[in-house]
Amino acid sequence: MNQLGLPISLNASMLLESFVANKELLRLINQLFHNEKSSEVYIYGASGQGKTHVLQGAVLKALEIDKHAVYIDCSDPFPDYILDFVDQIDFICFDNVHSILRESQEVFFDLYNRARQAQIFILVSGNSLPSDLEVMKDLKTRLSLAVVYKLEELSDELTMSVIDSQMSQRNLSVNSNVYEYLFKNYSRDLKLLLSTLNDLDKASLQAKKPISIPFVKNFLELK
Repeated sequence: MNQLGLPISLNASMLLESFVANKELLRLINQLFHNEKSSEVYIYGASGQGKTHVLQGAVLKALEIDKHAVYIDCSDPFPDYILDFVDQIDFICFDNVHSILRESQEVFFDLYNRARQAQIFILVSGNSLPSDLEVMKDLKTRLSLAVVYKLEELSDELTMSVIDSQMSQRNLSVNSNVYEYLFKNYSRDLKLLLSTLNDLDKASLQAKKPISIPFVKNFLELK
């Protein structure tokens, strides 16, 4: 799935409905689609808490209801040509603003201001409060004017629920003791866990073996 004028593909599995944590934030975002007045929302939290899931899910939702929506990963080179069609956009998401390149900050600041003036709904994510970002001062000030929402750290139970949901979408069944082993011996970071489970799925298919603790242990040792 491509967006308005941009060649960036969205992950179709990152639906708002499949985001199991932070229901209050989901209510806030869903309200944006029914508000006549534009809003600016800034979401922050540690890596693996679901920021990208929320932003891509919001864009997918907007596209579903025939809105012109754009998702931009600020860690990539900034698409300055988007300035040419700001007035065609209804909804714009800026992900990973903490990773924005120094040379892209002026373009981002210009685009953000034009989006505000055009009454576009704006959703931004970062790993810290706007005031703590290592970006130009004017950009910090502008982002600080948004509604700021913190993504709380996921409990092990919620992390397992998210993983179960993702695995079930692939018709993949993984025993809970495998998750417990990964939590204890590898990582509790959701993003890293999902990436590793994706690699494990490919490796198990290739080896024609189930994803068991011995298989996971051997896989991690070879990584």
